[in-house]
Amino acid sequence: MDLNTISEIKRPARAEEITDWHASWAWLAGGTWLFSEPQVHTNTLIDLESLAWPSLVITEKGLEIAATCRVVELDIFARDSVWPTAPLVSECCRSFLSSFKIWNEATVGGNIVMSLPAGPMISLATALEGVLTLWPRSGGERQESVGEFVTGNHENTLAPGELLRSISLPWHALRKKHAFRRFTLTHLGRSEVLIIGTLCPEHGEFLLTVTAATLRPLQFAFPLIPSSEEIRRAIDSIPPGQFLADTHGSPEHRRHLTYYFSEQIREQLSS
Repeated sequence: MDLNTISEIKRPARAEEITDWHASWAWLAGGTWLFSEPQVHTNTLIDLESLAWPSLVITEKGLEIAATCRVVELDIFARDSVWPTAPLVSECCRSFLSSFKIWNEATVGGNIVMSLPAGPMISLATALEGVLTLWPRSGGERQESVGEFVTGNHENTLAPGELLRSISLPWHALRKKHAFRRFTLTHLGRSEVLIIGTLCPEHGEFLLTVTAATLRPLQFAFPLIPSSEEIRRAIDSIPPGQFLADTHGSPEHRRHLTYYFSEQIREQLSS
């Protein structure tokens, strides 16, 4: 879609060049949402591509994913990787409701910042204990877990003008065993439920991450693989109002699938 309200595009070489912020400005990464509907209150775009951040960097601590990394880049990288959760990364990269064009332009950071319940990069980053590095316009940086960052349906802790720089996935999480379950009404549809379980091979810690079914990502930690009853009690603790209601599924159906898939995940990681 043409954005006929845009009068200026800024292409800074460094984020620090943006010294102030106006309500009519917007960061531009992949632009797959930005160009999907009129932006009547926006007159200036700040193109993040000019910052030339490396998309993927392996560090001593784990994998650092630039907010501007395209989903297709992450998928290709994962398919060429050997760590245990590489298949999970690809599963999440292919859990978008999108056309071929959008899938090749959408960014990891953009999906997280949109903070929609069905955002698969939110599911991935939460399950793999991702930490976000955010740059406030006042300077410095702050870090926040994905589970803390996303607070509701299309809601998060991002301050006006604040920029998501990167998502860091720690090595200990990338080395875990995992199980993945997803339900959609159609083959390439929006996720109604997306649940991931991970198991630490050294210490036995079990993490269950519930997304798409709920307004925000929810995670349950157990010191060892839980019993069926423990899983059920954890899901019972989710307030009814936390389950999403839309054309893709009712709260009751989403809760039912959460029970069903969580037990499957428990059994898979128990074997």
